[in-house]
Amino acid sequence: MGASVSIKLIGASRLLLYAACRLSRRSPMNLVSRFFCMAVLGSCALAQQFGVVPTSQKAAIEGIVTKDPSGEPVKKVLVELIAENQKQGGDYTGTTGPDGAFRIENILPGRYRLFAERTGFLDIDKHHGRSEGRVLTLRPGEDVKDLQIRLQAAAVLRGRVTDEDGDPLAGAEVSALRQTFVTGHKHWEQVGSERTNDLGEYRIANLPAGSVVVSVNPPPDFKNLIESAGAAGEGKNSGAGDNAPAAAYQATYYPGTPDRSQAMPIQLHAGDEFPANFSLTPGPSLSIRGQVVNLPPRTTATIMLQSRDFRLVTSGTEMHKDGSFVIRDVSPGSYLLLASVEGSAVPMIARQTLEVGSSNVEGLRLSPQPGATVRGRLRLESSGKRFDPDQVYLVLQPVDGQDDEVAIPGASFSNLAHVAAGGEFVWSDVPPGNYYVQILGNGSGANEDWFLKTVLSGTRDVGESGIAVSGGTVFLDLVASANGAVVEGVAGDSKGQPVANAVVVAVPESRMRGRMDQYRQTVSDQNGHFSLRGIRGGTYTLFAWESVDGQAYYNPEFLKSCEDQGQALQLSEADRKTVQLTVIAAGDEQ
Repeated sequence: MGASVSIKLIGASRLLLYAACRLSRRSPMNLVSRFFCMAVLGSCALAQQFGVVPTSQKAAIEGIVTKDPSGEPVKKVLVELIAENQKQGGDYTGTTGPDGAFRIENILPGRYRLFAERTGFLDIDKHHGRSEGRVLTLRPGEDVKDLQIRLQAAAVLRGRVTDEDGDPLAGAEVSALRQTFVTGHKHWEQVGSERTNDLGEYRIANLPAGSVVVSVNPPPDFKNLIESAGAAGEGKNSGAGDNAPAAAYQATYYPGTPDRSQAMPIQLHAGDEFPANFSLTPGPSLSIRGQVVNLPPRTTATIMLQSRDFRLVTSGTEMHKDGSFVIRDVSPGSYLLLASVEGSAVPMIARQTLEVGSSNVEGLRLSPQPGATVRGRLRLESSGKRFDPDQVYLVLQPVDGQDDEVAIPGASFSNLAHVAAGGEFVWSDVPPGNYYVQILGNGSGANEDWFLKTVLSGTRDVGESGIAVSGGTVFLDLVASANGAVVEGVAGDSKGQPVANAVVVAVPESRMRGRMDQYRQTVSDQNGHFSLRGIRGGTYTLFAWESVDGQAYYNPEFLKSCEDQGQALQLSEADRKTVQLTVIAAGDEQ
């Protein structure tokens, strides 16, 4: 066994922000605005008083980090132990010795996530997928031994991007993409990206093993941008009659096609250095033309094109003086077009979805509208349980369950609202739509027993139907109850043996499955134990999966494939039930 390693209590640090963001990846919390993680960091930066815990009551862990599949020890690995409840636990680190061994002592009891980090390696789970961290529940005085952490050598994509003459294309963005479930819908996720240097070369490191699609987005065409901006002083129909597509470099997918459906996936293996070269040639470039209308005097607008497939802004332009706009070099796909008004007394924005096929898009009309204000008060219905207002946030989510938009430059709407000490909250500049409210703690577990019991708009209960927002001010009266149901138990395999790190989800009845706030999710610890808290009364089906692709459990088709493997449960307010769940083995849900 290697020598004990130095341990330090991290507290409110950069590591805490990192942990908060990572721990949200398997829960609805990752739908929250990115500002949520910043809010967590700010609130946890306050001094935390853990109290005095006798050394005999503190826990310890030890184990070894090995390389997969050889099993050889890996030294100089940073081992991180992150408390899920930052009010009760701490954050600790250690480093493996030459024999790959580590030991962490003087740990406050509680529930933790265990991570391992080393450049050039990826922390993996037992199915060789990228690990989301191992869950450990540490009891007072417990000494957990023989922990096994496996690291896999990361893969690398490298290559060169040239033009039709073989000259290097500097500034082209090369991305590795993979499909995963986000809010129950398949989306492309960027797992790595780099821009080419002056020699046209790129290198994308630290990629997980698995299938990826590689794309190249050409560097900005400043000639087209200047020509588009120059049209601002021309007539209203400037360029409108020119339907002949211009030639330009387009987004290209490996091995060299502009059509993503024709892209050839690359199967990366641990430690691979896969060469992928691209030669871009000009081709017909599609454009989107339209008009921004009904603008206040002395204002202008910025137009942005957001890919619904990749969940990112791909292009943009400025509105011309006559209100017209053109976006050039557009690839076929599904998009969200946004116009954000600049110089207005109140924020205004327009949104329109569109499909771009094989021809230019003409004649669009965008009419920006002012956002609404949604404000109100949260009242507490308590049974003596303490509520920590510093650790609770409210989230405004679309009723349809989709959350396709990224942060929009110039737009001030954030779907996250902090609840003030008196219970007041407010969302400003809310786009038109139908929403529901979700109550969240900060991942600390401080308010895990609470749920939203009623949502009143005026005298009408909109908790199930959703909140209709179409401008003006909407007033809400919310009641939160501490009497949420609790379901505890053990997740085991077909032989009854406990399964660690199983994904356990309470799925609501069919009519409520579009509402992510009605789900409850957790992960079993090293003993297979799990606890779901703050559940609203109703009919649920409990599932335990050995592993899940992203958030596939929000997808009705995925649930249909394993409906008969769940356990039905009827819960009333304040219920406490204990269940034994049989874990659905990886692949069995197919």
